[in-house]
Amino acid sequence: MPPIAMAQAPREQSAATARLLSDEATIYLLTCSPGKALYERYGHTALMVIDSELGIAEVYNYGIFDFSSSHFYWRFVRGETYYQLGKEDARWFITSYTHLKREVNIQQLHLSAAQRDAIYRALLINYYPENRVYLYNFVFDNCATRPYHLLMDALSADGSSQEAVHSTYTGAEGQTYRQFIRHYTPRGSWGDFGINLLFGPKADKPMHGEQRLFLPEELMYFIQSATFADGTPLVENSRIQPFAIERLPWYKTWYFGLAMLFVALALLSVYDRRRGKRTRWADYMLYGLYALLLVLVTFLTFFSIHPLVGYGPYLLIIPTIHLCARIIYLWR
Repeated sequence: MPPIAMAQAPREQSAATARLLSDEATIYLLTCSPGKALYERYGHTALMVIDSELGIAEVYNYGIFDFSSSHFYWRFVRGETYYQLGKEDARWFITSYTHLKREVNIQQLHLSAAQRDAIYRALLINYYPENRVYLYNFVFDNCATRPYHLLMDALSADGSSQEAVHSTYTGAEGQTYRQFIRHYTPRGSWGDFGINLLFGPKADKPMHGEQRLFLPEELMYFIQSATFADGTPLVENSRIQPFAIERLPWYKTWYFGLAMLFVALALLSVYDRRRGKRTRWADYMLYGLYALLLVLVTFLTFFSIHPLVGYGPYLLIIPTIHLCARIIYLWR
C-alpha cells in the first residue's frame, strides 16, 4: 500500500517544479538493527536527507506511536494502532540508536536531482499534520513498506513503470510469514511461543515479491541489489551488516518453562494421589488460563483486523500438559 498523500497536495501544485534541495543533497536509506523490546526485534527503517548547502539534516521515519494515547492497548489488540511519520535531527537520531547499541546501517542512494526533490517533496507532504498519521499494519503497512513505496513512486514519477528499478535479491522468497517472522525472534523465547500461539493458518501462506519487504533487513538487501533500467546501481555507497539475532540459553526457553510446568503438575498429582485429595486451586488456575487464551484467540480471529492471527495447534499445548500430568492422579 503506497504512503498516504503521495499525490501532490493542493498547496504544493503551484510549486511542484520548484527545487527543494541543492546539488549537494544526498538521500540515505537507514536500517536500524533489532532492540531488546519485542516490538524492536524486527529492526527499523528510516530515510535521511542531508543537504549541507541548505543546512538540512533530517531523518523521517514512520515508526512513531504513543503508549499514552487513549485506549492504546485496546486498539492494539483490535489491530487499530495508529502510527505517524516523525521528523528528527539526523545527528540525534543516529546518536540515540548508537547509545542503545543498535547499529544504523546506511545506504547512500544514487539519485538524480529531480529524484531527490521528488522524494523530499513526498516526505514533506506526508509530514503535514493531516497526512502524517496512518493505520499501522505489521505486515502490509509499516515503517518499512512506506519508505519502499515512497521511493518507488518517486523514482517512477517521470511516468515510467516501477520496473525501472529492479532487484535481483530473492531473500526469503517462498518462505511463509510465520517462518520469516520467527527468524527475527530468538528461537525458544516466549515471544516465539506467542507468535506460534496467536498466528493462524494465514501465517503459513508463502510470501512472494514485495510481500517480503515489510521487514527492514529484507528491504535493506533488496535496495542494496537494486539497479536502474540501464544497470546503474541504486545504492552508491553503503555500510551494512546482517542483523544479529540473540540466542537464548536453554533454561530461558519456553520449552524448558513448559517442561517445568509439567513436572510441577506431575509432582502435585503424585502428592494428591497419596493423600487422596485433589488440589483444586491449581486446576482452577489452569482452567482460567485456558479460558483467557481461548477468549483472546477467539477475539483476534473474529473481531481483530490483524492479518495473520487465528486458531492454531499451539493453543492445545498447555491443556495437553495439564491433562497428561493430572492423569497420574487417576492412574492405578
